[in-house]
Amino acid sequence: MQNAPGREKRVNLIMIGPPGAGKGTQAERIAHERSVPRISTGDILREAIQQGTPLGLRAKAIVERGDLVSDDVMIGVVQERLERPDTRRGFVLDGFPRTVPQAEALDEMLDGRGPLIIIEMVVPAAELDKRMTARRICRDCGTNAEPADTKCSRCGGEIVARADDGQAAVRTRRQGVYTRQTKPILDYYRQRPTFRTINGEQEPDRVSAALTAAIDSALETASSSR
Repeated sequence: MQNAPGREKRVNLIMIGPPGAGKGTQAERIAHERSVPRISTGDILREAIQQGTPLGLRAKAIVERGDLVSDDVMIGVVQERLERPDTRRGFVLDGFPRTVPQAEALDEMLDGRGPLIIIEMVVPAAELDKRMTARRICRDCGTNAEPADTKCSRCGGEIVARADDGQAAVRTRRQGVYTRQTKPILDYYRQRPTFRTINGEQEPDRVSAALTAAIDSALETASSSR
């Protein structure tokens, strides 16, 4: 069977969407389908902290103070990860960039590495609220879990409800923070020919199909514009 157009091309992908939009699930699927790593900023921050790298030590101090990790630290951690050999064919970035300076830094990192595809996942607020109420994670490693999961697919840990997701005020605040922080990012990317928006309210398999079609379309657009 022949691969679909663009399937063998380098895929540098970022996914933008509010908490509960399903970015993590879809990022895992696309990374597997395209044979590229899914890079979660939460995962690489924890790894840097555990390994005691210079950036990890800076991040640890910030986290222990209860502050948000600064742009320069986050940019440094992501840059180190993108320099590894497994990203030569591309990557799926989950959780980065979150600010315009981070987006500008990512453009510099990708100079000469092929086009950046930006996917915005749109989900209505009522659906997000329903999903976050039911969302579950691994008690040990924090990986998101499907509703039917009883053990973590990554580490085998116990699956539990996210306590903070059950608080309506917390959910509302998270969505408000996302809206405020993300609008400048969307404004930064929206006019690019590789920017796509998909409906994230659909069933996961339909979202995956829409995401695949959007990526292939963006790759074709990037190829034809060279």
